[in-house]
Amino acid sequence: MATDNVFPVEDAILHKIFYVREQKVMLDKDLALLYGVRTKVLNQAVQRHASRFPSDFMFQLSDQELTNLRSQIVTSSRGGLRYKPHAFTEQGISMLSSVLNSDQAITLNIQIMRVFTKVRQMLFDNTELRLAIEEIRKKTENNTQNIELVFKYLDELLDKKAKQEPPNKIGYKP
Repeated sequence: MATDNVFPVEDAILHKIFYVREQKVMLDKDLALLYGVRTKVLNQAVQRHASRFPSDFMFQLSDQELTNLRSQIVTSSRGGLRYKPHAFTEQGISMLSSVLNSDQAITLNIQIMRVFTKVRQMLFDNTELRLAIEEIRKKTENNTQNIELVFKYLDELLDKKAKQEPPNKIGYKP
């Protein structure tokens, strides 16, 4: 397998991953373009093997999801969509290689799975970073409260010292 063109393809794949129903998905038209087939051909192949694509592998977008997605990808609503697109999850995309039985489909699926893995790792790293920042924030909050308490005690001590009467001097007076 040639991997000399992995980065441009990975970059193209990364920009075709969207979040719908709290899942990372790719749309049928984008997958068809990557696989080098028409969207209709991809969807027909999926329909012929519908049992391989349960609802957690693939689903059709609702009107609201389609509207939200259009605003995400800044496309015209006057496009040539006759049907609502299908969204494929990572597992659904993996299943596509068995439905679209070609060397190109297998090679592309491997690249797509690598991109999904990288996205998952980036999200994991991001989560770890958020947790570390939250821990630092909590420590900083505690430190701020402690510093405020120290200043409060210092103010009280200064007030006490200011209110004290000067002591009577003991000793020889000239």
